[in-house]
Amino acid sequence: MRTFILILLLLSGINLSYAQVETNQDENSNWKKGGKVAIMFNQSSFSNWVAGGENSLAANAFINYDFNYRKGDWRWDNKIITAYGMTRTKTNGSRKTDDRLEYSSVVGKKATKFWFYSGFLNFQTQFTNGYDYKTDPNADTPVSKFFAPAYLSFGPGLLYKKDDQFKINIAPATSKIIIVSDDALSAIGAYGVDPGDKSRYELGFNAALYHKKDIMVNVSMENILNLYANYLEEFKNVDVNHQLNIVLQVNKYLSTNIQFHTIIDDNTSKKPQFKEVLGVGLNFTF
Repeated sequence: MRTFILILLLLSGINLSYAQVETNQDENSNWKKGGKVAIMFNQSSFSNWVAGGENSLAANAFINYDFNYRKGDWRWDNKIITAYGMTRTKTNGSRKTDDRLEYSSVVGKKATKFWFYSGFLNFQTQFTNGYDYKTDPNADTPVSKFFAPAYLSFGPGLLYKKDDQFKINIAPATSKIIIVSDDALSAIGAYGVDPGDKSRYELGFNAALYHKKDIMVNVSMENILNLYANYLEEFKNVDVNHQLNIVLQVNKYLSTNIQFHTIIDDNTSKKPQFKEVLGVGLNFTF
């Protein structure tokens, strides 16, 4: 019956979201785990439709998973975020709409009630080749690839953590490594590396904020903000990476997921980057 319902929704062109949330809060364990897996499909089909339109099929997958450790004065928080999306039309064929892999980790040793001496690590890249279809609709030369670029940031600092819903990590001596492993992209100096080099080192100030709360009944909001300024070059140009995730829980099985992502980074683009994803559908929790 469930398979029949999913097929029916897909064929009728309705957005479908399948999500699973798992939380391990075993009092005998030092680990607290929880996450969400979402898969969304969208299909549109036209036959003798006077208003016009083009058949299309789209799919998006998203994972947001936390696994946090707590023992005595020690805290170790980990988060994995992945996303991938594709759309296919007769005119344009298959094109990527989303592609992301990120891992964040912060370890802290308590200094005062809510403050911790900390060390953090953040890694970001993508899974597959990316193309600039806006500049060239028939683009066949990648503008990005797996590990081109990739970003690795780490450094010591101070962590303010009241609970798992609100924390700020300040790292005034952050090392940031930009990796461009592809020969062609490296040769043109993409993503801030010198032409011919496959990496770039920066030293700067990093501040990361995480905040999650229920803003009203059955509506939760998650903010993830990262700010970075390079001491070695253009310190006034602050890189901004902000994610806003809103979940509207209609009932036990229905919800709406809204994601906003903003990036400001001169090494990537001279203009701010914006992305919005909306998914409406079914939820299953366990």
